[in-house]
Amino acid sequence: MTIDVLVIDDSAVVRQVLAVVLNEAPDIHVYAAASDPIFARHHMQKKWPDVIVLDIEMPRMDGLTFLRQLMGERPTPVVICSSLAEKGAELSLQALAAGAVDIVTKPQLGVKDFLMEAKHLLWQTVRAAASAHVHRHARQELPKSRAPQNTDLVSMAMTTDSIVVMGTSTGGTQALEQILSRISRTCPGIAVVQHMPEKFTAAFAKRLDSLCDVDVKEAETGDRLIPGRVLIAPGGHHLEVQRSGAQYVARVFRGPSVNRHCPSVDVLFRSAARSAGRNAMGIIMTGMGDDGARGLLEMRQAGSRTIAQDEASCVVFGMPKEAIQLGAAKEVMPLAQIPAVIEGKA
Repeated sequence: MTIDVLVIDDSAVVRQVLAVVLNEAPDIHVYAAASDPIFARHHMQKKWPDVIVLDIEMPRMDGLTFLRQLMGERPTPVVICSSLAEKGAELSLQALAAGAVDIVTKPQLGVKDFLMEAKHLLWQTVRAAASAHVHRHARQELPKSRAPQNTDLVSMAMTTDSIVVMGTSTGGTQALEQILSRISRTCPGIAVVQHMPEKFTAAFAKRLDSLCDVDVKEAETGDRLIPGRVLIAPGGHHLEVQRSGAQYVARVFRGPSVNRHCPSVDVLFRSAARSAGRNAMGIIMTGMGDDGARGLLEMRQAGSRTIAQDEASCVVFGMPKEAIQLGAAKEVMPLAQIPAVIEGKA
């Protein structure tokens, strides 16, 4: 089956290069390219795309306005092709909140060479978008609610504080917003890996902090995991949870990619298995690939409660599916149930 793609970008170079790169994949076909959403509508009247690759800042109609209209009229998988600049990060996060499936970042200089080098990532992202579950965009109503080797299970008795570690990728920004905006400041300390480029995670954490009762911040080494606080792994850095006496603290560090990602969900989950054992809860959610599955298995073997988001509520049922098949997830549940579970009410 061929994936029909429509590219919308005001740069003629970007349109040309994206068409060349995507058409190299045997299962992807760029059938049209447009300089702005007004021109794109003409192509869409003749043939509706399976996936749209969309720029944000364009003349006549910006990508964000077009995206919001599209998701209200006929939901279609959209991949944002955005600048790495700070303004681009903020707009891209608004696009994800409006229903975009994923982001592909592009530098302000050397765009052509970058896109040629990143072709496998582009193919993978478009394929994942084509299989994504997209819906008419409206805020989902959730219930409101204010064994690693030599693990020392005795030192991690249930009398110590509990923590929650969460991992997600494609579709995760919306899922995290829906969960974190429904939990109260009495929830356990939470550490999150969301696959996201550098410069985006700070804006993402700031956005969540403005929407949630809990405090949300980009993680820094030494930050404590305390009730009512959520730490987001910085883009380009791994995040670990470490035990310090009776407390849990964050360690943020640069390192090689794990499962093609930095930050990696596996790195976070394995550290929780080592440091917290049965005092930890691991939750793996929507995203493509298998990052987090093995780390969640280590958490389950260490006595942690382990949960995978179910297929029906995932945008992309990749990471949870891998965890379930591996036997890492003890429970499988819809997104709507997770806030109550985090707060110990289910």
